[in-house]
Amino acid sequence: MRNFSPWVQTFFGAITFYTIISLPSSWTLKFEGIARYASWIGLFIGLILAITDFSLNFIGFPILIRSALIVCFWLILTGGLHLDGVMDSADGLAIFNNPPKRLEVMRDSLTGAFGVMAGCCVILLKIIALSEISSDRSVILMASAGWARWGQMVAIACYPYLREEGKGLFHKENSKAMIDILISFCFYIILSLIVLIIAPEKLILILKMLGFGVSMSLITGYYFNYKLGGHTGDTYGAVVEWTEVLFLCLLTIKN
Repeated sequence: MRNFSPWVQTFFGAITFYTIISLPSSWTLKFEGIARYASWIGLFIGLILAITDFSLNFIGFPILIRSALIVCFWLILTGGLHLDGVMDSADGLAIFNNPPKRLEVMRDSLTGAFGVMAGCCVILLKIIALSEISSDRSVILMASAGWARWGQMVAIACYPYLREEGKGLFHKENSKAMIDILISFCFYIILSLIVLIIAPEKLILILKMLGFGVSMSLITGYYFNYKLGGHTGDTYGAVVEWTEVLFLCLLTIKN
């Protein structure tokens, strides 16, 4: 059995939890505190998507087909973890004026009509938005996945968890809260400055990505807290997906 330092064990644990990527069984993995690496995993996912998108473009796929394939691969790569949260959260929010019933519905493994509609909307909007973005797709894919998971970290740190058990509880219990959020935020600022130095003509795009990334991450987390009075593992996933969707849609706005 191969042992790594605790932070490496946790990072590898985050990879196996947030993606379908399998690591050797001889490696020691640690899952406590993996939420602190969520935004880094987002960048990693975005990088894989960017490489895939470049390869599909090199082969000659038109932008609409390429975008559809990227979104499908995006879903496969994450194992549908966050999309499942979108669907469960939508079913819960469809219950009006009965908060306990909402949580009960969200816990149900069966997906209702509102959940199916929400899942379809997320997938369709991602494909359509990506098909409207013809340039700088690599950096946009990385920013989308990264900021969305930064928003998840904010939701974990800033809002109460609504259940006494569940997949999301260990995120809340093992989060370093604002320290992790600030470290990731500063890292994104540094990356943005590096891109700006390399390509100063991208100033407007960089400002858009920073503005839309931060605002959508915060708004989605606040919205679910406002509607439910807190968060669950399902809403953590919903924050990721809806932040990605809104981020991509806003970047299609022409100057």
